[in-house]
Amino acid sequence: MKKLIVYLIVLLLITMSLLVAGEKPNLEQEKSAIQQLINSAYRDGLCNVGDVDAIKEGFHPGFNLVGMTKDQDDIWKLPIYSWMTGTAKKKAAGKYPPKEKITFQYPLIDITGNAAVVKVEFYKGEQKAYTDYLSLYKFKTGWQIISKIYFEHPAPEAEK
Repeated sequence: MKKLIVYLIVLLLITMSLLVAGEKPNLEQEKSAIQQLINSAYRDGLCNVGDVDAIKEGFHPGFNLVGMTKDQDDIWKLPIYSWMTGTAKKKAAGKYPPKEKITFQYPLIDITGNAAVVKVEFYKGEQKAYTDYLSLYKFKTGWQIISKIYFEHPAPEAEK
């Protein structure tokens, strides 16, 4: 009887450990990891600090910023290496930190498996400047931003 009880306890422990090991990551933890990555690589890396190492960690080398031409008839692309080079030049020229700190709000982080879409409200000081839509994949090494499209909000009219 004692052997049966020990056997059942061992079986129960093995089953529980397999279930725990096979658990999917907590969705809130994944959202938090994505938000931290975007804050480090994009908000601070590209906008507030000019930290090229943080940019490299958070953006996939194949990343492209995709924008629409002013006539809204075509698109243009900016690869991350070009954006990063411009950031490094601005940092070397002493243009960091910016006059108005960049802050982000996150109205949407949607995750399905290893893919995510994030809506970012981009503020310069108190003014909402852009609404960004970032696409991310979770690689073996973690989440990385792979693309961005955006809407530029019109600047408020100067006070008369």
